Amino acid sequence: MDSGVEVSVVLPAYNEADTIEGTVRTTLSTLAAFLPSGSFEVLVAEDGCDDRTPAIADRLAAADERVRHVHSDERLGRGGALERAFAAADGDTLVYFDTDLATDMDHLEELVERVRSGEADVATGSRWLPGNVADRPAKRGVPSRAYNGLVRLFLRSPLRDHQCGFKSLSREAFEHLHADVADEHWFWDTELLVRAQRAGFEVAEFPVEWEPKGDTKVDLVRDVFGMGSQILRLWWQLSVSPRITRRVSVGAGALLTVVALALMTLYLDPRAVLAELEGANLRLVALAAVVYLLSWPLRGARYRDILNELGYRERLGFLTGAVFISQTGNLVFPARAGDAVRAYVVKARRGIPYPTGFASLAVERVFDLLTITALGGTVLVGYVLTGATGQIVTAVSDGVPGVDPRSARVALAVAAGVAAAALLAVAAIVVSARRDDNLVRRVVTGVSSDSYADYVAGVLERFVADVQMIAADRGAFARVGVNSLAIWGLDVVTAIIVLAAFDVALAPATLVAVGFFAVSVGNLAKVLPLSPGGIGLYEAAFTLLVAGLTPATGATAFGAAVLDHAVKNLVTVAGGVVSMLSLNVSLTSAVDETTGAGTDAKPDPDPDVE
Repeated sequence: MDSGVEVSVVLPAYNEADTIEGTVRTTLSTLAAFLPSGSFEVLVAEDGCDDRTPAIADRLAAADERVRHVHSDERLGRGGALERAFAAADGDTLVYFDTDLATDMDHLEELVERVRSGEADVATGSRWLPGNVADRPAKRGVPSRAYNGLVRLFLRSPLRDHQCGFKSLSREAFEHLHADVADEHWFWDTELLVRAQRAGFEVAEFPVEWEPKGDTKVDLVRDVFGMGSQILRLWWQLSVSPRITRRVSVGAGALLTVVALALMTLYLDPRAVLAELEGANLRLVALAAVVYLLSWPLRGARYRDILNELGYRERLGFLTGAVFISQTGNLVFPARAGDAVRAYVVKARRGIPYPTGFASLAVERVFDLLTITALGGTVLVGYVLTGATGQIVTAVSDGVPGVDPRSARVALAVAAGVAAAALLAVAAIVVSARRDDNLVRRVVTGVSSDSYADYVAGVLERFVADVQMIAADRGAFARVGVNSLAIWGLDVVTAIIVLAAFDVALAPATLVAVGFFAVSVGNLAKVLPLSPGGIGLYEAAFTLLVAGLTPATGATAFGAAVLDHAVKNLVTVAGGVVSMLSLNVSLTSAVDETTGAGTDAKPDPDPDVE
């Protein structure tokens, strides 16, 4: 049934008890001055307030049929609250502005009529166009100009002011754009304008008189990190990602790998490395491949235990295949795109939703990092107790003949940083689990109290909750932990057998100790997705430690690192191909399907409206 409403004005409100009633009354009287009676409505988009705003909005809605209260029990963010209210609105012209009425309400008629008349699809006020009056203090003006300059530079928008909270748009533009607008917080305004221009909608910008009301809500953390990262995210999505085809991605990954290996020839004689590879004991190399293959059912079993705790039970064979496919994707594509492939496989073949798929991967990564750190740390403690740390110091500080010390030190620095981050993250999770109050949210909001901080806190809380869910079940924690030790133990044993294939004269105890230490540090170094499969950093760390702690030459150590990596990658690719054939999964299609797949859903389009 047609309500007769043409214009819907949405007032985003979070804890606005002191101002919301006056703002609603001012808005109603201003609209009534130029619009026919019954042709407009005002919606209070109340965003999970914890003050008297909901009660005031209820009272206003009960007293005036032109007022509606769109309630949310939880924080949606500015953009999320606007989308929710627009979905509930009846008008074809959708308007919103900040409840502090910083923009002179004399401009409201122009804001409405620009869109209502059909002159523009989207209209926005501007505090920076010639002809406006905007008395902006430096703490607002300088960040605003810098921000808008970055938007114009990276996102090629000709507008002068993207964040002015005084905008209108047509129903058609909203329906076309809102599903693509990913941000649900302060960047929502900017993303809407940029996407509207890219979609061919007419965007009108006009000068407004503006006066700051109250204290600014500008937040250094939000504006520098939050908004800046959103500009880069949208630039990537609109300008870069469309140009990255599968061919470009694979080519770039291959090029990075070739460059990494080529750089090593600057400080290692390729002929000496090839001679070492030719002299390797092929039987031991084959044995290493068999040992490494044994770790894969353990990977599937560990993934099964993690999914069980998250509420999904699947067969070992299927999950082992999914792990094979995802790790193959990590070898082929840069930036660990294979991780997203696994989330796609379990969703497409077993209906496990993306949030669960990504959460299970996060838990698995925590156990991986902890296990590798523990293995390397245990050996390091052994070196300390036996007084052998001097060899490590010498290797790192003085270098090893034939090994570039800069590349090796970068690898070791990355490994140390990753290990420290893993330990700190687990310590934070343990502390949070033992406290009654919400430590994660308290720490994050202690730095920044805006909606971006609330969003970050929510993401961290979900991650911590997933890890704690595994840790809460002692049996599951023990199974996942033991499996992780076995998986990485077999990984190290594989490398030790490969190193033994080069006929290095080492005592068994020394071979085992160096193997565990070099492989652990090398795997920590390759955590950063700088190249497919971590090729480069792993070899640098492995080579430095083996050559520095044993009589092996740099060429021998590097040859062992390359062969170790090659054996593991060949087993992975072979298992991945077999798994893709058996599960009927295309690796490239899986990457395409998971591009942009996220873990957050849009707000419920059917809000609680009073």
